[in-house]
Amino acid sequence: MSVRGSLRLESLGGYAFAEVDRIVEDLRRQGASVLDFGVGDPKAPTPEIARERAKRALDEHATTGYPSYIGSQGFRAACADWIGRRFGVKVDPAKHVSATIGSKEAVFHLPLAFVDPGDVVISPNPGYPPYTRGTMFAGGRNWTYPLRASQGFLPDLGAIPADVLRETRVLWICSPNSPTGSVAPLDFLRDAAKFCRKHGILLASDEAYSELWFGDEPPHSALETGLENVLSVFSMSKRSNMTGWRVGFVAGDEEAVRLFRKLKTNIDSGTPNALQDGSVAALSDETHVAAMRREYRAKRDLLCGAFRKLGLPDCTPEATIYVWQKGPAGMSSVEFAKRLLDPAVAVVTTPGTWLSSPDGGEDPGEGYVRLALVPTPEECADAARRLAGLRF
Repeated sequence: MSVRGSLRLESLGGYAFAEVDRIVEDLRRQGASVLDFGVGDPKAPTPEIARERAKRALDEHATTGYPSYIGSQGFRAACADWIGRRFGVKVDPAKHVSATIGSKEAVFHLPLAFVDPGDVVISPNPGYPPYTRGTMFAGGRNWTYPLRASQGFLPDLGAIPADVLRETRVLWICSPNSPTGSVAPLDFLRDAAKFCRKHGILLASDEAYSELWFGDEPPHSALETGLENVLSVFSMSKRSNMTGWRVGFVAGDEEAVRLFRKLKTNIDSGTPNALQDGSVAALSDETHVAAMRREYRAKRDLLCGAFRKLGLPDCTPEATIYVWQKGPAGMSSVEFAKRLLDPAVAVVTTPGTWLSSPDGGEDPGEGYVRLALVPTPEECADAARRLAGLRF
């Protein structure tokens, strides 16, 4: 008898970022000099302050056994202190914070704590694939809202049908937004929190990119609207170049955190103590974060300037490590991405349609490509030079 995958697993297509990795390898085998803007995995090193603290912690925790499922007291206290400094919100690390194994684990597993079979989870389109895939694995139903430039890439909460709201348990927002780079104003966050409280919905706010912003004022957190019915998801991955460490945390509503902790205790293990200690050190330092923002901004300006010179729309993002670039009129996302893969250019991007799905006949990712600003400044300058030779 042959091995058969589950119906849920078999129903999934390819994971978008795995497809990007495959394309990169194919180009390299062909001898192309590839500039990979496809996957948002920073190449810069984790800051020394975190690495050195983790090295010492390895010896300190030589015989401590399994780490806490919900995070050490020291790590949760550091998270709470950082939230207080950054957003002016007081949270109790004993009640309002839980460690996670990065943000992907939190996003994917979260519906298992709040969703029964048939319940609805609302999420952005385009958006991070675990929003919808985690819902599907929990037996829930997905309902997505389109992110359109004409609406500032914000959801139109008033357009959600009443029959959908009656079945909804979780509403996802993402600000700063991946992939569009937009930032939700505090007034919108207040409206969203009020909306969710009115309808008995958990507002799940993905804030993994909260520290990578380029304007005069930093982005706001949904936690600033009050903790009731709000659960924010944070990650060390992009803030401190710690993607491989798999460290994150959730914070917010006491009952939501309690349920999330109960889920974690049954479904996985805790983040290694040494990595938590390194993260505590990283959270104590803002110097490296400010330096990263300056570098990302310089790379953003190189790439967006090059696209503007080609006569394409100005898609300069307010935040995140992504550029959500609109292509030439009448050209599909995949066609645009393929033009950028010309061996003379060899710039790898992610087609917008790989991050979105048709919604009422409209695919809000169509016509866009996403570029992750993870190559070096020198490579970004090289990409800008290569792009200058394109003609549409």
